[in-house]
Amino acid sequence: MATSNKQWLLVSRPKGPVEESNFRLVEKEVPALQDGEVLVQVRYLSLDPYMRGRMDEAKSYAAPQKLDEVMIGGTVGEVVESKNPAWAKGDLAVGMGGWQQYFVSDGKGLTKVPRGLPESVFLGAVGMPGVTAWYGLNEICKAKAGETVVVSAASGAVGSVVGQLAKQRGCRAVGVAGGPAKCEHVVKDLGFDACADYKAEDFKERFKAAVPDGVDCVFENVGGPVFDAALARMNPFGRVALCGIVSAFGGQDISIKHVRSLLTNRVLLQGFIVTDHMELWPQAMKELGGLVAAGKLKFRESVAQGLESAPRAFIGLLKGENLGKQLVKVAS
Repeated sequence: MATSNKQWLLVSRPKGPVEESNFRLVEKEVPALQDGEVLVQVRYLSLDPYMRGRMDEAKSYAAPQKLDEVMIGGTVGEVVESKNPAWAKGDLAVGMGGWQQYFVSDGKGLTKVPRGLPESVFLGAVGMPGVTAWYGLNEICKAKAGETVVVSAASGAVGSVVGQLAKQRGCRAVGVAGGPAKCEHVVKDLGFDACADYKAEDFKERFKAAVPDGVDCVFENVGGPVFDAALARMNPFGRVALCGIVSAFGGQDISIKHVRSLLTNRVLLQGFIVTDHMELWPQAMKELGGLVAAGKLKFRESVAQGLESAPRAFIGLLKGENLGKQLVKVAS
């Protein structure tokens, strides 16, 4: 059994962009298991934009990340020791293990996942990001064949799934991403109908050309000018699934200039947090897992090597340096 455990703690709250100095790497002994507990060795750590919001002390849908404690994060790992009859050594477990090599759990916050698919997929296309995409498209956008669905951060873990699911519904999927390489991936690899590069000087013209029949649904991950461009092209009775406002974390202005479109086009705008809808996760994960197994849902991963790389990889994620799901490979 492991005797030491490396952990990343949050030691200060960012004053603007996240810096590596906001974190500190420590090493502690692994505690002895009590009856009913399991010890999980983390294989992969998930890095996600929501973590930035949790680093602030502002009131939100969840409590702020506490200082001098292990940074929050989703993980997939292997049970290496068990004193819980529901879990056996060798089981794969998904849970909120955090930025560390090992964690102890009473099993209540863990989900047992089958072998057969890549372990990492349960943190991406068949995990929280995939379920987020599934919920926003199905329960809020209610996208129908022939409609145009616009997805910001289209090359990311959530956006990439949204567009592919929309295509399977017979929709026109239009992505927005940063840079020619990401847009090429979105169209050629993921099958979107078009992608507009928000970094291009003529972004507004490119976006307008990509949605000749207007916009029926927006799956919004970013906020700011990208979101505003979509609102300007909304069709009557359009829907907006507001999933994230990652641009706000960089201090950008995310005010809506085309707010009048919400009224004149009778647009439904609903923000959502996918963990509010846990009752739908089994259905969503079953469908997403089936699509991945059948080769009908593609995914890309950016994998940083070693727990030590987590802060740098997280900062890169917030800057849009990743392609697809951002992970840290903690152990083989």
